[in-house]
Amino acid sequence: MNRNKKTRVAAMGDLHVSESLSFDYGEIFARISKEADVLVLCGDLTDLGLPEEAKILARHLSACAIPAIGVLGNHDFHSGRIEEVKKILSAANLFFLDEDRNFEINNLGFAGVKGFGGGFDEHILSFFGEKGIKDFVSEALNESLKLENSLRTLNSEKKIAIMHYSPISQTVKGESLEIYPFLGSSRLAEAADLFGVEAVFHGHAHYGSLEGRTKQGAKVYNCCLKVLRKKYPLKPYLLVEI
Repeated sequence: MNRNKKTRVAAMGDLHVSESLSFDYGEIFARISKEADVLVLCGDLTDLGLPEEAKILARHLSACAIPAIGVLGNHDFHSGRIEEVKKILSAANLFFLDEDRNFEINNLGFAGVKGFGGGFDEHILSFFGEKGIKDFVSEALNESLKLENSLRTLNSEKKIAIMHYSPISQTVKGESLEIYPFLGSSRLAEAADLFGVEAVFHGHAHYGSLEGRTKQGAKVYNCCLKVLRKKYPLKPYLLVEI
């Protein structure tokens, strides 16, 4: 194995595939297959979390000739049929990352979770007060712990973190300040920095910014399709060599 070999990562998120889809993701996946070694999908794969939407995406994924990995987003949970959605997309060779499921290629390891909200840095929501607030914070803590556990089991020289929610405020800049707490959590960045990840790929912030860094200097990419289309109108995916 060539330990110095760079891996070409193509990433995109927030596809929001619906039954009225008119966009040809298959053509994009076929193009990505010629330019990248692995495709990363950063959640909100479906619009309403319906099996019918997952079947449409599965047909488009048949054009992907390289490994495809990903995480779920909040939209994928909306209809309460997440296991059906996962089963359909897994059958289409999309490998879902989670606490006990990570992926390695060319000595580059990928760990991923959905993530959750809670806010950033000194504005992060604390575990105090009403049960609803505590439940919200508990969900954020659980997601960050799942990411830690997944990263801990990776034996690769370099590590990548994949999530739907943002780990830093820089890549949600452009969104309304009032909704920052619902766009991500610094706890995710803390987990990534604890294990020295090379980069983080996320989605969710449709009006956010493309790039930022964690406190330890890991690159963070907002791969939301709307953000990518603004930057790369002819190529709505991010291509990074690591």
